[in-house]
Amino acid sequence: MSPTSDTQIAAIPPPKIPSANTTDESNTPFHRFLSDYFESKVATAASVILGIIIFIAIFASFISPQNPYDLAQVSILDSKLEPGSKSAEGSTFWLGTDGAGRDLMSAMFYGLRISLGVGVMSGVIALCLGSAVGLTAAYFGGRTDNIIMRVVDIQLSFPAILVALILLALLGKGVDKIIVALVIVQWAYYARTVRGSALVERNKEYIEAATCLALGHNRIVFRHMLPNCLPPLIVVGTIQTAHAISLEATLSFLGVGLPVSEPSLGLLIANGFDYMLSGRYWISFFPGIALLVTIVTINLVGDQLRDVLNPRLKR
Repeated sequence: MSPTSDTQIAAIPPPKIPSANTTDESNTPFHRFLSDYFESKVATAASVILGIIIFIAIFASFISPQNPYDLAQVSILDSKLEPGSKSAEGSTFWLGTDGAGRDLMSAMFYGLRISLGVGVMSGVIALCLGSAVGLTAAYFGGRTDNIIMRVVDIQLSFPAILVALILLALLGKGVDKIIVALVIVQWAYYARTVRGSALVERNKEYIEAATCLALGHNRIVFRHMLPNCLPPLIVVGTIQTAHAISLEATLSFLGVGLPVSEPSLGLLIANGFDYMLSGRYWISFFPGIALLVTIVTINLVGDQLRDVLNPRLKR
């Protein structure tokens, strides 16, 4: 062999053996989830719009031109002004005013805060309650499962709007009252969803191993079984949040939801309903568009989460 070839062979660096402690950050489950989620342009646009809506709802008191709850800032002389009109002080009502003289854009910002707050709060409480009930039914099975699921079937057999109307007729108006009504309406959906996933997990080896180790029931259910049931719960939670917002808007529109002093989007739509035929469309139109965009974006995000978290449904 020639010296030149020996020199070339010696110059070739030895192959690098990857260490067991090094991981490819771009191949982690979280990065794969983000990559799959943002594959859809529609879901990406919906996420951006939903992020803007959430930002507006959280910081409504800072970015609103007017506090619609402060009577000192509201004048009846400014009622039913068209979009782009100016007040006596010189400020501009970009989306017009409602029948009470409130700046409609400010009222919508505060209404978004109430609608999202009610939807998210009721969804979280219903998720916790329904998950606990569904996991209990799946883990213990037998008579416990039969009793719990018959209660769930009875709950789901009634229309949600009818149950909510009856509950609010008994409880009265208020944010806390409508949250209680929405929790009672929604918990059965979470219970049925988590039970279906927990029944699959109940027959797997890690549950049998945990049972053989004499671990407590709470530890097996909530530390081992529950984390594996989270993907479908996240999807259902997103969809049910949109359903809760639309249901709250319906109840407020009918006058049995939130009080007049705390207007949500549904109540703002109801306030302008009487003026629709007189040409003052903006009082109901703009809150209706805001409600529609909020519900559609949440549903689009939930639909994409369903596709990403369930590989069988990937397009």
